[in-house]
Amino acid sequence: MNQQRPATAIIVPTLNEEHYIVPCLSSLLAIRPDYVRQIIVVDGGSTDRTVELVQEVARAEPVVSVLHNPKRLQSAAVNLAARLAAPEVRALLRADAHAVYPPGFIETCIAALGVWRADSVVVPVHAVGVTGLQRAVAAAQNSRLGNGGSAHRTGTAAGRYVEHGHHAAFDRDAFLRIGGYDETFSHNEDAEFDHRLCLSGGRIWMAEQAVTYFPRRTFVSLAQQYRRNGAGRARTIKLHRMRPRLRQLMPLILLAASLGGLALMPESRWFGLVPLLYALCCLAWGIIGAIRTRDAWLLAMGPAAITMHMAWAVGFIRSWLERPLGTATGQQWHPRPEV
Repeated sequence: MNQQRPATAIIVPTLNEEHYIVPCLSSLLAIRPDYVRQIIVVDGGSTDRTVELVQEVARAEPVVSVLHNPKRLQSAAVNLAARLAAPEVRALLRADAHAVYPPGFIETCIAALGVWRADSVVVPVHAVGVTGLQRAVAAAQNSRLGNGGSAHRTGTAAGRYVEHGHHAAFDRDAFLRIGGYDETFSHNEDAEFDHRLCLSGGRIWMAEQAVTYFPRRTFVSLAQQYRRNGAGRARTIKLHRMRPRLRQLMPLILLAASLGGLALMPESRWFGLVPLLYALCCLAWGIIGAIRTRDAWLLAMGPAAITMHMAWAVGFIRSWLERPLGTATGQQWHPRPEV
C-alpha cells in the first residue's frame, strides 16, 4: 500500500447545488492527498449560487477550478473534465455534489485501482437525511423495499469484483478508451458505462468505504429523479439487449398489478385489494420504522417507497416505448453483441 499513487483529478458535476457544494468540497479538501492535482467542478448552468460558492472556495484553494458544461448533463460533465484534465493526470475520481466524503476515501479508491488492477472502482452508498422528510426518503433508499437489494445500496458486494456500483474512481486511459459516458443519457449513464466496460474486458472493484449521500427533499423531486432513473435503465436494457433482473421488474409488476386492480374494480370490488394491500404493506413498513427509531417522520417511508416504485416504473415504460436507439454514446460507439 506504500506504492506511489498516480496523479489524480477529482471531478464534481453540478447543477443548482448551493445547499451541498460547500460541504462536498470541504470534505474532499480535508482528505486530499498530495497526488490529487485538481478538483474540477463542472457546472451545467446553475441559476443559484453554486458557481459563486465554488469560486469563493477556489480563491482560498487554488486546486479547485470551475468548468462550464454547455451540455448540462453530468455524463457530459465528467467526459469534459476527463479530456481537459492536466496531462499528468492518470486517475479520475468522480464526486457527487450531494455527498460528503470520509477520511481515507480518496486513498482507498485510488489505491484499489492499482492493488486490484481495476479499470474502475465503485463504492457502497448510504443515504442520510437532514430534514424530516429527507430522513424518510433516506430510510426508504437504504432498505431492500426501496432499493430492491441493489449491491451498492446494501454494501453486500464490498471487497470484490462487481458488474456495477456507485462510481468513484477510474483509470483515465480506460475511461477514455471506451468513449467515456454516453452523453445521450441524463440518468443511468453509470450502469450503461459499466456494461460497456465489462464487455471490453475491463474490471470493476467495489471498495468497502461507503459514501454518505443526501437524497431529495420533496416527493416531487424524488419522483422526478426516479422517473429519470427508470427511463435511463430502460434505455440501457434496450440498447444492449440485456435481460432485466427481478428487482428491476418489480416496480413494473407493482404498477401493472395496481392499475389492473383499479381497472377491474367495476367487475368486482375484490380486485381493489391488490393496490390496497400494496399500499398498506408500504405504510405498515413505515409505521414499524417510525416506532423502532422513535422518529415520527419515518411514517413517510411508505409513501416515499411508493413514489420511488411508481415513478421508476412510469419512466421505464415511457422510455421503452420510445423509438429504437441508434448509437450507444455521443462518441459514436457501437455496442458489441452480448456473447
